[in-house]
Amino acid sequence: MTDETDTATAGWFSDLQPGDLEAAGDAITEGEADAPREWPAVAVEAGYTHSREDYYDRLHEATMAATRAEVRERERADDQQLVHAIRAMDDCSRTANELAERLAEWAGTVDPDAGTGTEYARTLARGESEDGLEDPAIRSLAERVAGLADEADELREFVERQTPAVAPNLSALAEPVLAARLISLAGGLEALAKKPSGTVQVLGAEDALFAHLRGHAPSPKHGIIYTHDAVRGTHPENRGSAARAVAGKLAIAARVDHYSGESKPELEAELAERIETIQSRTVDDDTDSDDGSADTGGADDE
Repeated sequence: MTDETDTATAGWFSDLQPGDLEAAGDAITEGEADAPREWPAVAVEAGYTHSREDYYDRLHEATMAATRAEVRERERADDQQLVHAIRAMDDCSRTANELAERLAEWAGTVDPDAGTGTEYARTLARGESEDGLEDPAIRSLAERVAGLADEADELREFVERQTPAVAPNLSALAEPVLAARLISLAGGLEALAKKPSGTVQVLGAEDALFAHLRGHAPSPKHGIIYTHDAVRGTHPENRGSAARAVAGKLAIAARVDHYSGESKPELEAELAERIETIQSRTVDDDTDSDDGSADTGGADDE
């Protein structure tokens, strides 16, 4: 580039109107230059801005616009919708259960035979309680508990329906709700796909892991993957091996889902065979030298 027009055209601000932040953000994100140049001076010469200071102000506005657009795009991604859904589901369930306890205590002061739990709240909300409890304040609380419990159920249905579309292999290995929890704990499917199996193994057990690193507790065997049937259904003496095997396959499944989306049904068969071997051991025959610790540096599959 030899003349000023060509040099100006090479700038990210070329052909932009000073107030068009959307176009400026796109130019910042998608543009490139062969080599650094004195861009403030070029921008002044091109008439995009009237001073160096104004150039940097406009550059700041453009980069902020580009960042906001990128955040919006990521938040609209399917895996991020799962993250919000599973967290909202857990919030609704936790709040409903806590209020259901309060409701049971309150209703118990009026009726010694009052029930407990969210189902009792639903019964009161529908006016179907056998005791005919009609206290308006208690009834109002019951309706709120029932509403939260219903919302949690609807969100669970959404998660069970959407997770297989976002992460089919992970859902097949872990079932949709656990798969969504792993994605949520990692911060997204891409983040989960980049984690080693040892980290996947202890997702959800961060407090216990940090206590171990400080020397105050043993290394955790597992985190949220404890809810996986293969881990929970294994004898405690062999549960560390089961957790490592499950975490290894889940890590592989997350990578396949993120990078290719190709269905890998063989992962299920391989995991089932491995878990069958682990569960067939007796405590005395266990030669794996399993101390129950999380394998944070080993292979992804065992």
